[in-house]
Amino acid sequence: MLIGSRGLLPAARLVESLLQADRPAWPGFPSFLLLDASDVALTTGVSVGLGLALLALLGVWPRLALLLSAPLYLSYVVAGREFLSFQWDNLLIECLVLAAFIPRDRPSPGSHWIARALLFKLYFESGIAKWQSTLGDWLDGSAMTFYYETAPIPAWPAWWAHHLPEAWHQIESFGAMGLEIAGAFLILGPRPARLAALLGFSVFQLLNLGTANYGFFVYLALALHVFLLDDSDLERISKRLRGLRISRLLRFPGRLPSPHLPASARPYVSIAAGLLAVAWLAASIVTGIAHLAPSGDLRDAAVRQAQSWRVYRVANAYHLFGHITRERVEPEFQSRAANTWQAHDLKYKPGDPLRAPPFVAPHQPRVDFRLWFYGLNFQRGAPRYVVNLLRSMCTDPDAVEPLFAEQLPARPEAVRIEYWRYRFTNPQQREATGAWWQRESLGASTAIECERLERD
Repeated sequence: MLIGSRGLLPAARLVESLLQADRPAWPGFPSFLLLDASDVALTTGVSVGLGLALLALLGVWPRLALLLSAPLYLSYVVAGREFLSFQWDNLLIECLVLAAFIPRDRPSPGSHWIARALLFKLYFESGIAKWQSTLGDWLDGSAMTFYYETAPIPAWPAWWAHHLPEAWHQIESFGAMGLEIAGAFLILGPRPARLAALLGFSVFQLLNLGTANYGFFVYLALALHVFLLDDSDLERISKRLRGLRISRLLRFPGRLPSPHLPASARPYVSIAAGLLAVAWLAASIVTGIAHLAPSGDLRDAAVRQAQSWRVYRVANAYHLFGHITRERVEPEFQSRAANTWQAHDLKYKPGDPLRAPPFVAPHQPRVDFRLWFYGLNFQRGAPRYVVNLLRSMCTDPDAVEPLFAEQLPARPEAVRIEYWRYRFTNPQQREATGAWWQRESLGASTAIECERLERD
């Protein structure tokens, strides 16, 4: 539906154009799909990824399984273009690569420090991005007055959070930016500091989890928080779980064999791992400078250097929620039959004002999410995947029907997009009508006549 042969951005067409270009495709497109981008290859790759994840879960060469998952997922990220261009996709690849540094059969303070450095980078850079927001919304305390209403895919508690007092939203705004900038240094501190960071950032992420849907990002960030604990902390948690029924669910019936490296090879592996860790740290610093440093020679040099590894997503910069949009414009797909226009709501977009904002994470409906960005800039014209979605509604509705809440008409006369500005209802409107949203039309796009598409 996304990058298959009937998808909105078919990978096979992209690969074909890359292979026909004068320059080599591989350096800028690190994907096994260059060899075969058919639907069978796409499905097989997903199955291999599932198998690698199961091997890691069962403890069979987990570091190798996770490391191999990184280039496999990268293959889909570069082929998925807009649909897999989110910061948490980059974070997942970075985590998979760094997982190769973490042994499970012996203490490894160095690898734990690397994981904490990644966590520091995630939060500190996001905090600096808030500080640098061109809107100044975090500095004046207004960011959170808009956040809950304009999040890409809010959950229903966001309605309640949006109507909290403005003074509270100011506290949230200053608190979030302060936590990410100042609190990030606690991540690199001694155990008491790290426990304070664990509490603060975990509450922060649970609030994200309870009010909006960001795919697997929040779950991945919470998993990284484990590295803020010491072995003694984990042992205490393990003791408390013993005797509880949940502890039986966390234990496999038998330990599966997992070969180990010979003892004579470990020193060489440790040296290689140390060099790679230093290279990752240096690349991360350069990438951070490229994204966050003020304009000047230093930033220009960092940008040029970071270009050489950016496509591989192994040393990323993060700027989550750098600024908060102040209005929500939603594209509504419509079809015409018997000279009457009918709206077709996507499953997870606001759509019908009476429909409650859903919980959907850790799944991320990529099209629904991406359309939020389109709504913000719809005056600039429709991106390719939106054009293809309209065309598919005319010529191949079965291919895109899973995106929509209800069945699409088999043979519409025409299709178009109407744009709506959405706002949360106030408590009085909610009580009177039951509606979560209020909306006003901003106009519609030029209709596409389906009969003409079929002739073409």
